[in-house]
Amino acid sequence: MLLLILGLILFLGMHSARLFAAEKRASFIAARGPLAWKGIYALVSIIGFVLIIYGYGQARMSPTWLWISPVWTRHLAALLTIPAFILIAATYVPGSCIKARVGHPMLLGVKFWALAHLIANGTLADLLLFGGFLAWATALFVVSRKRDRAAGVGYGKGKPVMDAVVVVVGLVAWAAFAFYLHGAWIGVKPMGV
Repeated sequence: MLLLILGLILFLGMHSARLFAAEKRASFIAARGPLAWKGIYALVSIIGFVLIIYGYGQARMSPTWLWISPVWTRHLAALLTIPAFILIAATYVPGSCIKARVGHPMLLGVKFWALAHLIANGTLADLLLFGGFLAWATALFVVSRKRDRAAGVGYGKGKPVMDAVVVVVGLVAWAAFAFYLHGAWIGVKPMGV
């Protein structure tokens, strides 16, 4: 469990540096350059991610159950991950109304993903992993939107045709993950196939 917690601190902490340690980040970049920052950012994030995966895997071997989720929560989780994939697709497909409206679709997508998994899983490791990501994404979304409003950042208008692209890409990615990749990578088949 300690490795999971350490991984979460490293990964989520590094991904919060721009908002919660902006001055230290800026002074580091000014002194050493943006490539040095990107290198450290990538290295710490990868180490954190590996620790999360390993720590969560270890915790799954001897779970500490906090609650037992009813079977129907798996179906709800599958439904909640659909908007998560669409929002994550909106992060990378330029010019969509979804991205223009939300501003930070990746963070909102992570919130849907984390909430879905928190509802359907009831171990202490699940609470730490998915609850940690949910709390992080919620806080960062609120802070990012406030920062954008204060700075007068606009997200543009977007084009409805790009929304169609976002939805198709998100649904295809969701289907690939739900029907195949989740089982192959995580060992759990959410759609039972």
